[in-house]
Amino acid sequence: MSNSLRQNLLNFCLVVTVFLFILGCVCPSTKERNISISNDISTNKFSISPDNTKSTGENKYQDIGDFVVEYAKLNGSKYAEIDRRLREEKVLEDASKKLNSAISLPKDISLQTNECGEINAFYDPNNSSIIVCYELMEHFFELFQSSGKSESASYDLMFDATRFVFLHELGHALIDVHEIPIAGSEEDAADRLSTYICLEQLGDEGANSAIAAAQAFSIESKDKDSSKLAFYDNHKLGQQRFYDIMCSLYGYSSKKYGDIVEEGLLPKDRAMSCGEEYKKLVNSWSKLLSPLRKK
Repeated sequence: MSNSLRQNLLNFCLVVTVFLFILGCVCPSTKERNISISNDISTNKFSISPDNTKSTGENKYQDIGDFVVEYAKLNGSKYAEIDRRLREEKVLEDASKKLNSAISLPKDISLQTNECGEINAFYDPNNSSIIVCYELMEHFFELFQSSGKSESASYDLMFDATRFVFLHELGHALIDVHEIPIAGSEEDAADRLSTYICLEQLGDEGANSAIAAAQAFSIESKDKDSSKLAFYDNHKLGQQRFYDIMCSLYGYSSKKYGDIVEEGLLPKDRAMSCGEEYKKLVNSWSKLLSPLRKK
């Protein structure tokens, strides 16, 4: 992995603050992005939002836990320099503080970036930890480059896709510690939560993340031998996740994202039901998340 990529990976730690948008702490960006998979994507940068949320009332959920930062030892790792700088700049600590001001927790949840030895991001319920692996970020970068994107566009897409994945894992964490009732697949529910936050709270900036993740799922799916597809996996196939996100975008605004259908990214027979699908998604998650928010 190039030095420039390692340097840019430092920006990943900022994704942990985006959940604060649920509380309306930051105005969404007005920047828009072309959803065509064949087009490069313009620069997108993260920023830590001001901490405007204060707890002024009681919440029926216990708030006796915190988001806490835990660092792994990366001596000798090619990611060790990134880890050192994350510690020195205390960006993860600042982000966890902001999350703690927004979300009630009945127990501690640790936030970690780590070298995992595999391409992955996951929530571990055994120790209530969200781990995003450096290998996953590197994989996203290489995936977008392999599809013909420029180095600059691949960086931006990598950060966007990572944000979507982080919100997905945060969904698993909240479902676990708050015992949120989920009908159906939890993986599907976590994807829908991430999509809900991206579109309803992050505006165009969030749409960029959803689109980047969808692109990554699609590219990865097309690169796989069809005989090796894991139909048994608890995750949907990459191409299915792609269509689900495209449907949510179209359901969110058929006028704004009408070119999804026009360009053939979403079949017309699926598009017909996307408005109702998205309405149910928003109704469900807005009700489930409401009790978790600090007043």
